[in-house]
Amino acid sequence: MTSAKEGPLLEVRGIRKSFLSGTRQVDVLKGIEMSVAAGRLTMLRGRSGSGKTTLLNLMGGLDRPSEGEVLFRSRPLHQWSDKRLTVVRRKEIGFIFQAFALLPLLTARENVELSLRMAGVPRTEWKERVARCLDLVGLTKRAFHRPSELSGGEQQRVAIAKAIAHRPLLLLADEPTAELDSLMAARIIAVFREVVEAERIAICMTTHDSTLWGAADVVYQMVDGRIVPE
Repeated sequence: MTSAKEGPLLEVRGIRKSFLSGTRQVDVLKGIEMSVAAGRLTMLRGRSGSGKTTLLNLMGGLDRPSEGEVLFRSRPLHQWSDKRLTVVRRKEIGFIFQAFALLPLLTARENVELSLRMAGVPRTEWKERVARCLDLVGLTKRAFHRPSELSGGEQQRVAIAKAIAHRPLLLLADEPTAELDSLMAARIIAVFREVVEAERIAICMTTHDSTLWGAADVVYQMVDGRIVPE
């Protein structure tokens, strides 16, 4: 695993992203420079529409920049083919979205197993790894419950367990606490801190919730498509 001493796990250099709205060009990102270090919790803070989600999608290879570079482990993520990006997302990068993205007919345990199946992890390793991840997020006793039998906070913790099961180097989370009350949001961030410490996974998340910023190792403030000084 990449260490902080070896340089950033992910770097964003001069990123610009534009879209066409009819005949008008809309500049969403305007020259972003930032990095994410291994074993750190990084937050992108800013209001809705500031460009946080667009930036996160570029960092995970879900979209491509109009200009600039996205380097993952010093490799040009933005230049890779869709096939290569798919492999990297399954093995080295995990995602958490506002919608919990759990399959409703599967139990918590089975949802986490699905991540291991997609990453090609040998079945002989599933039982131990699933147990480890559910324990890490405090859901050992809820392993055989389906999403409809879990609270919103519990579903989000299953989503975290699922996202880290295949041991990614980087976890990207888009407003993971947006649909939760303040108490549950704090619990989710506590889980993130535990994941960073126990698994040495780098986490980069977006949020507009000012009560969470103090838990981060690094905070980038985004305003109108730019990163501005704190």
